[in-house]
Amino acid sequence: MYDAAPLYQLSRTVTMHWANPENYEARDHAGGKSNSGRKGSPCRGVLKAGETWTLAEARGTGTVRRIWITMSQRDIAGLRGLTIRAFWDGQEKPAIEAPIGDFFGCPLGRNLIFESAWFNNPEGRSYNSFIPMPFRTGFKITVSNDSPQDQAMFWYHIDYTLGDAHNDDTGYLHAHWRRENLTKLCEDFEILPRVDGRGRFLGCNIGVVTDNTRYRGSWWGEGEMKIFLDGDTEFPTLCGTGTEDYICTAWGQGQFQRQWYGCPLADNDRGQYAFYRLHGPDPIFFQQHCRATMQQIGWGSYHDMLQHHKAAGQDHIVLTGDGGRKYSDADIAADPEKAKAHGLFEREDDWCATAYFYLDRPAGTLPGIARYEQRIANLTGDPVAIKRQDA
Repeated sequence: MYDAAPLYQLSRTVTMHWANPENYEARDHAGGKSNSGRKGSPCRGVLKAGETWTLAEARGTGTVRRIWITMSQRDIAGLRGLTIRAFWDGQEKPAIEAPIGDFFGCPLGRNLIFESAWFNNPEGRSYNSFIPMPFRTGFKITVSNDSPQDQAMFWYHIDYTLGDAHNDDTGYLHAHWRRENLTKLCEDFEILPRVDGRGRFLGCNIGVVTDNTRYRGSWWGEGEMKIFLDGDTEFPTLCGTGTEDYICTAWGQGQFQRQWYGCPLADNDRGQYAFYRLHGPDPIFFQQHCRATMQQIGWGSYHDMLQHHKAAGQDHIVLTGDGGRKYSDADIAADPEKAKAHGLFEREDDWCATAYFYLDRPAGTLPGIARYEQRIANLTGDPVAIKRQDA
């Protein structure tokens, strides 16, 4: 995914540019001019509520190599309220559109320290992306403050090259964020809604807030990852074996991080989890279309689940593989095996995901980002009491 040329390979055509408050337009021979060249403009200043800034813009063929961002308020308003967008080749619809926190690997509005192959937040103070973002005729990257809170200070670097040669097999980077609060029984959460074209699915980062009222003490991650490719309809070509299996661990999901997969947040007390899986060494190519989903399936005692559901005002549970049949207390009690059994059951929890993929077209094709109020609903209050938020 990085430059395939050897480190010692020189270039006669590629030029390097850094766009930041010391050189907004990344011009040659123009960096650090303010304050007589003695660090006069390292920070852009106040990003006001409702304001949009262009962070970098250029024409020509090239590649965005790195994005670094930090800001004064690294709270839920900053992580979920600031929206990053990237536009390729003069398109009006962004190919990248996500909350800043989620795009850089910090979902749920929580500031996470982690490091992966393409994204990191090394000390909980800065957000980095090193994933290559090619363009052919130009690019623009913006940030919008969709929250009601001003950002007192905002710093950034957009590092890019111009003059790169891109062939017909070079894709454009896309990133799509979505949330369902709550998910729906027996309907898999869409990490990536269907996209048409030729491309490569790069992976995702996911945030989950479990409904601890109905599912207290049970395991939430039995759902399987499904990736539908090139003609798949009801059943996918690629199917996993469990949520924790997809991120390369097993038998539950604790806190850990590796280059291509990890779980930087496993807060069992609050029922909040953040995890990622990046398909670098194991590529997922598609020629016609791609769609990625995750099931919401739990494991636990049927009897205990019913008691928790009843306490929450719901008199039934739904077991997997029964066509959505509802089991009441009487149904479970009438079946001695089920009355003492542990097994799989359908769940509704709060899921969000940012999906990354390369596509053979520069414009975004998926629905736009949700309103700020929908992005933060139930994340600032008690995470145990989860209510559905309809779009």
